[in-house]
Amino acid sequence: MKLAELEELGLKNVGQVFHNLSYDDLIKHELDNSEVKQTKTGATAVDTGIFTGRSPKDKYFVDCDPSNKYIAWGDVNQKVTADIFAELLVVAQEQLSNKDLYVTDVFCGSSAASKRSVRFVSEIAWQSHFVKNMFIRPTAPELEVFKSNFTFLSACKAVNDKWKEHGLNSEVFVLFDVENNLAIMGGTWYGGEMKKGIFSMMNYWLPLEGKLSMHCSANVGKNGDTALFFGLSGTGKTTLSTDPHRALIGDDEHGWDNYGVFNFEGGCYAKVINLDGKSEPEIYNAIKTNALLENVVMYGEGEVDYEDGSKTENTRVSYPIEHIENHKKDLMAGHPENIIFLTADAFGVLPPVSKLTKEQAMYYFLSGYTAKVAGTERGITEPVATFSACFGEAFLPLHPTVYAKLLGEKIDEHGVNVYLVNTGWTGGGYGVGKRMSIKNTRACINAILDGSIKESEFDVTKTFRLNVPKTLGDIKPEILNPRNAWEDKEEFDKTRDKLAEMFIKNYTKYQDGEHTDYAPFGPIVDS
Repeated sequence: MKLAELEELGLKNVGQVFHNLSYDDLIKHELDNSEVKQTKTGATAVDTGIFTGRSPKDKYFVDCDPSNKYIAWGDVNQKVTADIFAELLVVAQEQLSNKDLYVTDVFCGSSAASKRSVRFVSEIAWQSHFVKNMFIRPTAPELEVFKSNFTFLSACKAVNDKWKEHGLNSEVFVLFDVENNLAIMGGTWYGGEMKKGIFSMMNYWLPLEGKLSMHCSANVGKNGDTALFFGLSGTGKTTLSTDPHRALIGDDEHGWDNYGVFNFEGGCYAKVINLDGKSEPEIYNAIKTNALLENVVMYGEGEVDYEDGSKTENTRVSYPIEHIENHKKDLMAGHPENIIFLTADAFGVLPPVSKLTKEQAMYYFLSGYTAKVAGTERGITEPVATFSACFGEAFLPLHPTVYAKLLGEKIDEHGVNVYLVNTGWTGGGYGVGKRMSIKNTRACINAILDGSIKESEFDVTKTFRLNVPKTLGDIKPEILNPRNAWEDKEEFDKTRDKLAEMFIKNYTKYQDGEHTDYAPFGPIVDS
């Protein structure tokens, strides 16, 4: 590339520019720079430093017209002034000047009608490797005429010493200037900030064009039936969409435009804590040359201990989607036939599968519920409820109702079936019951995808008023209705009502008189 292009970004005295290196060259640089270790399977492994996850409290958008009229300001989307952005841009520019740099050009979005081109600049080879894995890799002819719509400067070695004076959260900064199509990052090395940063931008751009952006995985059957899997981390979004009998479109970020569903990315980013080859063979076998592991514990001659979470429970791997043998080559498919909301309910209250009406779908989409067990924190034995609007609130620059309205319109237009699937606990909450078996969850998913669930007779549960099948294949009937799976029915009723109250309290923020109120289609607790 021309040095003038980097000079236009304010980078000075740049040394060598490693522009769109091949995987082989990137891996050689990573090893020569002592950035990574190589595993027995040929994958490389990196430690991302003190940050082993995103830093959402350090993410800001520049408060500037006209984008500030669309952004839903608050705890998720925090404001920063244009002056502070300009000051920190200089910090990032100085960090990346007088250096050899890695520049990677990629596409976000496989649909020609909706994609964006993005340029990443870093001084670290493995970060170039990460974005090469995670985004769509342009062809050689496309690279010859590549012009970026957006630039991301990763100056992770820089810090903001004036963060208190600026009124920011810490010395870490992840800032987005929507009007100038520029993002800057400092103080954190975590690759997921780059991935989710561009996801946030797609969540800004596309809905304003009437296109739905989604935090979901997607696959397609041999008959062309597309399925979407929404869910927060730990609910099984990646695992359940990776199916040897269905082609994977993608495991995390998608758009839905007039032509159908399309992947934003060209790779997968899977959690690997407790990964084993028997239960998740596709992901396990994808960890080979060109895959990049994060924060795993290694021993011996390149062996990886996937059960060791001493560095973090958020151990991950990124790999090109081609590592999944059964993937959709063009990363696109038609309009979905089925939508599945995944939740890991650690209270043990929600059914393993329930069919939602369109109105219930709106309620549970806006609720975005899962429950986690904070096992790493002493003294916490009860589940912790998490509500994240649209199953991805942390990445939504616009108000959640914007995305919900688009989803509702598309459900109506294309006659989509919507289901809620609980991959969490059954027979009791955490510590009493047990985790739903992957076998039973797979059976629920398969019944949705092959349509056999429609042949079931349904019951309606109390309080949550969910439609649950009385029988479904080989699944024991008492599991299908969660109350029947609990030994202590009175305790179930108390726990159910407790969870219902959490849903009701969370949903009040959408009962502002400005938007359609779907609360009547959520749980109702008898007085």
